[in-house]
Amino acid sequence: MALFGTDGIRGLANSELTAEIALDLSVAAAHVLVESSSNRDHQPTAIIGQDSRASGEFLEAAVVAGLTSAGINVYRVGVIPTPAIAHLVAQSKADLGVMISASHNPMPDNGIKLFARGGGKLDDSIEARIEARMGEEWRRPTGRGVGRAINDESASERYVEHLLTSVLTPLKGLKVVVDCANGAASFVAPEAYRRAGAEVVAIFDQPDGWNINADCGSTHMEHLRAAVLQEKADIGVAHDGDADRCLAIDAAGKEIDGDHILTILAKGFKARGILRSNTVVATVMSNLGFLHAMKDAHIDVITTAVGDRYVLENMIAHDYALGGEQSGHVIMRDLANTGDGLLTALQLMQEVVRSGKGLQELAATMVRFPQVLINVKDVAKEKIENNATISSALKVAQQRLGESGRVLLRASGTEALVRVMVEASSDSLAQEVAQSLADVVKGELGSR
Repeated sequence: MALFGTDGIRGLANSELTAEIALDLSVAAAHVLVESSSNRDHQPTAIIGQDSRASGEFLEAAVVAGLTSAGINVYRVGVIPTPAIAHLVAQSKADLGVMISASHNPMPDNGIKLFARGGGKLDDSIEARIEARMGEEWRRPTGRGVGRAINDESASERYVEHLLTSVLTPLKGLKVVVDCANGAASFVAPEAYRRAGAEVVAIFDQPDGWNINADCGSTHMEHLRAAVLQEKADIGVAHDGDADRCLAIDAAGKEIDGDHILTILAKGFKARGILRSNTVVATVMSNLGFLHAMKDAHIDVITTAVGDRYVLENMIAHDYALGGEQSGHVIMRDLANTGDGLLTALQLMQEVVRSGKGLQELAATMVRFPQVLINVKDVAKEKIENNATISSALKVAQQRLGESGRVLLRASGTEALVRVMVEASSDSLAQEVAQSLADVVKGELGSR
């Protein structure tokens, strides 16, 4: 089974993802990326950060050991958002970036994400080369050939300064509640939003190593909703553990998902003449309501497979400026080379200030179709392909929904589950069709 999923490597820390794997992976990555370098005369550098999980401490130590033993100088930047690593790699012209995080997953999980020169995520072919070289024999450098590990105390400030360069309209008069998920956003998001001009109330901003994503953040919006209403705030912003995604709550307490945010930004970009080719890139998981909203705004939509890396690949290939996912990953290529939850929040807040309209009014231009998502857990997800019974059930379900709905089945790239997504004209129909399909998937794929 492949080690890399749709977003790096992820698994139960110290069980599925061990220090030994992290060490071996970092050595292999060093060899592949250094050997492909056009400049062999300089000593390669890497930047490594982590979210707030306790397991990140031993995984970071293993990665640093592997990279320095392979002759890489490593700059440790501590607890910091994933998109900060992408920015810092590009800014410093480092050869490699490493982020230790399992994003929105529960605390016991962890993961390793790799960034190439320029700050972009590695493509599938490079990941395959790295995986193929894990465990190989190699000649180890000695003496001055080994790498050094340096603590970079200025990294967070440089990232915040980068975020603030995107703020062309001060956020004065805007009251914001931010849920930091007790994760990587805790040390930078409140600071960035305050310095952009907003009045900020921060919640879940006290990480202790164990409480990341625990009933908070973008997967648990209820506390943010309550705080927005209590504080009479204009907007609430929720990040996940590594802060590469952003969801929101409007002043009335209604959830604003990634499709709503993408709708608002796409229309704002078009109005300002920066939506290149009049096109936005989304994924097959985008709600039908988003597609209808874009059609009404005369904006073209390109859809890709699920995963922000595939959105980005399409954007780069065709020079598009804006793309994203329903989950809150939004990419603005003129501002960053990866999804950035803090950057997304700042741009969303600016649209509110620029328009003079509340977030609720801006989001109302997209009417969300009822959608049900069922995660069928602990199944042999790799067996979903070419299963005749599942294919037949899928066809029957789509015929039943007709043009007013759709259905999508996909294996998770990071967990042992299959996602069943159904959109329909009513909640009851969507739930009924989704549960029927989930039962078929469970029956056919059984247990792991």
